[in-house]
Amino acid sequence: MLKQKTLKDSFSLSGKGLHTGIDLTVTFNPAPDNHGYKIQRIDVEGQPIIDAVADNVTETTRGTVLTRNGVKVSTVEHGMAALYALGIDNCLIQVNGPEFPILDGSAQYYVQEIERVGVVEQSAVKDFYIIKSKIEFRDETTGSSIIVLPDENFSLNVLVSYDSTIIPNQFATLENMEDFKEEIAASRTFVFVREIEPLLSAGLIKGGDLDNAIVIYERQMSQEKYDKLADVMGVPHMDAEQLGYINHKPLVWANECARHKLLDVIGDLALIGKPIKGRIIATRPGHTINNKFARQMRKEIRMHDIQAPSYDPSSEPIMDVNRIRELLPHRYPFQLVDKIVEIGANFIVGVKNITSNEPFFQGHFPQEPVMPGVLQIEAMAQVGGLLVLNSIDEPERYSTYFMKIDGVKFRQKVVPGDTLLFRVELLAPIRRGISTMKGYVFVGERVVCEAEFMAQIIKNK
Repeated sequence: MLKQKTLKDSFSLSGKGLHTGIDLTVTFNPAPDNHGYKIQRIDVEGQPIIDAVADNVTETTRGTVLTRNGVKVSTVEHGMAALYALGIDNCLIQVNGPEFPILDGSAQYYVQEIERVGVVEQSAVKDFYIIKSKIEFRDETTGSSIIVLPDENFSLNVLVSYDSTIIPNQFATLENMEDFKEEIAASRTFVFVREIEPLLSAGLIKGGDLDNAIVIYERQMSQEKYDKLADVMGVPHMDAEQLGYINHKPLVWANECARHKLLDVIGDLALIGKPIKGRIIATRPGHTINNKFARQMRKEIRMHDIQAPSYDPSSEPIMDVNRIRELLPHRYPFQLVDKIVEIGANFIVGVKNITSNEPFFQGHFPQEPVMPGVLQIEAMAQVGGLLVLNSIDEPERYSTYFMKIDGVKFRQKVVPGDTLLFRVELLAPIRRGISTMKGYVFVGERVVCEAEFMAQIIKNK
């Protein structure tokens, strides 16, 4: 089971802000388990901290802006993308101004610094949100869409399309986050010449230049107007009839623009608050639709905060009914676990198939058979007992006795035909033969029952 990660040490990067043009320094610091991403404005009185989550995004014009109580920080997406792609779960980011420095318009310097200081594994388990069915968000006005499909890992396909002969259609793909450094991190932000004047009028890109952005000239304008924009950009006058890229540094890749859009998608989806396992297909993405999708994902996660374990009935069980009988003293009609399908360092997944032939249905609402809640708890306890016994030598010589049950909740009735999926995990290491556990019972994707247990292990055989 993967554990959460943070930085081994702090690092700082300095440069001018893309939109403000002022000199800025951003510092990335280690953070404790379950901290997530937080950004602290150290130049503001009280040094307020903003949770880096999609719900706190207030602007998406040419960048992602986070706001809390009127305090803003913008252009966070490149730093967020680097943290997410390199598997960092917890980080406190301090900045001495209203935005992150733009650097060269990519994420490569963040990646280099993260690799330089190193990464450390933490105690808490990495909490993935597993995509189990298609989730989609579309903007019919712009034609943009983001779709996420089930996949074993996090991967992305990005397609961009512009009314331009220079970059009409491009696509970029990232199958494995381990390739982010080599395939995506160095891709730079880009802007069309025709956008520069409106952006300047809006008070943006005061720090933009050919060292931190790819500039694309794809619609011919008068020489006079082109000369004026060249003066604004601080570059020599050029031939207004010559379309193409205006760069100090040549393109890293022919599809660098699409790769940068993919980088932005990662940075914006890092604000979901949980790493996800799924394949993203983004068509004509931008910060606005990225944020709307991230918000939708946060709602989805809140609705399914506790996810059912993955279960393939055709897979060979780790423990079948015969092995379970060797470890547990229960016999008919009280053995309530059919098989164990997964065991981790601190968790176990078991299965119980409910049929109309269960003996308790004869007296428990025969006309409307419902599995007694107390037996659901007993079945969960038996699965927990198998988890504890699996952690010791000669488990056949031990028994587990449950000392306490707390926080029991029944959310939905269990009836014949249901397949119960149990997930029980240790809340703390076993000490002096005492263990504490939390268990959930699922039917399909829904939690039907949950409880906390305390158990004692005794050698009695």
